[in-house]
Amino acid sequence: MASNYVLERGFTLTRLLDAPPELVWQAWTDPAQLDWFFNPGTTPTQPTTLDLRVGGAWRQHMVENATTQYMTGGIYRDIVPNRRLVFAWGASGGWPDTDEPDGPEVTVELEPVGARTRLTVTLRLPDDLSQGAVQAWLDKGIEAGMTMTIDRLVARLGRAA
Repeated sequence: MASNYVLERGFTLTRLLDAPPELVWQAWTDPAQLDWFFNPGTTPTQPTTLDLRVGGAWRQHMVENATTQYMTGGIYRDIVPNRRLVFAWGASGGWPDTDEPDGPEVTVELEPVGARTRLTVTLRLPDDLSQGAVQAWLDKGIEAGMTMTIDRLVARLGRAA
């Protein structure tokens, strides 16, 4: 049974980028441009792969340090080119593990603002999780980690004044 994500359980990050939606979209959907997602100063040993279709997966090797490495990415649930991506966050056998039920869902929305883009990234946790399980996810530092990751994209594409 698929999880529902109606309740406001998670967080939203919003940034105004000094780049058009098409360039921001490419940064999220072109494997050659996804290096902004990597932790600074690390060298992944596995290639990034991306199958941009509903049900397709994006997989990326994350290296935190010499002893902590894992696959991450997402399984696409909704795709509206240059406007919206929705994915189950994680990778099969990775972190989070998409083989486990009740994982996070991420929505990336791109709104044109003149020649700029308002980027809104929302992470939701499933409605059927207990409050304790929701808190356990949040206690993993996912908001701080996602903030650092999105800020790397902002640094790459520029922030509007």
